[in-house]
Amino acid sequence: MTIDRYVRMVAGVFVVASVLLGMYVSPYFFWFSLFVGLNLLQSSFTNWCPLISILKATGVRS
Repeated sequence: MTIDRYVRMVAGVFVVASVLLGMYVSPYFFWFSLFVGLNLLQSSFTNWCPLISILKATGVRS
């Protein structure tokens, strides 16, 4: 898989997990969904995503 697919997969897993945790554990977990969304939004403007930097360091192909 490429970096773009990993980023979408990880973001999706984080959002689904935080929504489920927010529904069944504590509503404070919805803040994590907001964080993920804001990070995706800022990366669309700045073209920099922390997860991409981490994945490149681990050797995932572009």
